[in-house]
Amino acid sequence: MESMTDFPISVRFPIHWVDMDAYGHVNNARYLTWFEAARIAYMIRVGLVAPDMQRIEDGVGPIIATANVDYLRPVAFPAELEVGVRVTRIGTTSITMEYAVDDAGSGVRYAKGGTVLVVLRYPEYAKVPVPPDIRAAIEKLEGRAF
Repeated sequence: MESMTDFPISVRFPIHWVDMDAYGHVNNARYLTWFEAARIAYMIRVGLVAPDMQRIEDGVGPIIATANVDYLRPVAFPAELEVGVRVTRIGTTSITMEYAVDDAGSGVRYAKGGTVLVVLRYPEYAKVPVPPDIRAAIEKLEGRAF
């Protein structure tokens, strides 16, 4: 099993009591929120979005086409998690990302998942090719060509 060092971007999250559901573990919807935070950190790093969530110069940005989560074990309070993200594929107009959710102390894996992003020109919602500068930034961050 890979570790967080295999993910070029990771974000830490403390578990709050409010994250728990009636069954005594973190609600399943929170995992997608953690993926989102890691994904945004990644996209800001490579320049696909600005901190204000738009590529200011050309109106190009991502939208999620597909998301999935594999829940491996429940997370309960108290805990601190680390969520890693990496790109596994770049298509003509899409970017495939993979996520891992680990205990920040022990490295125990709680979940894994993925998303496929489509690059759009807003506000027309027209698919556009992954910009060459974004592809180059992802390849540099990942340390490999796609």
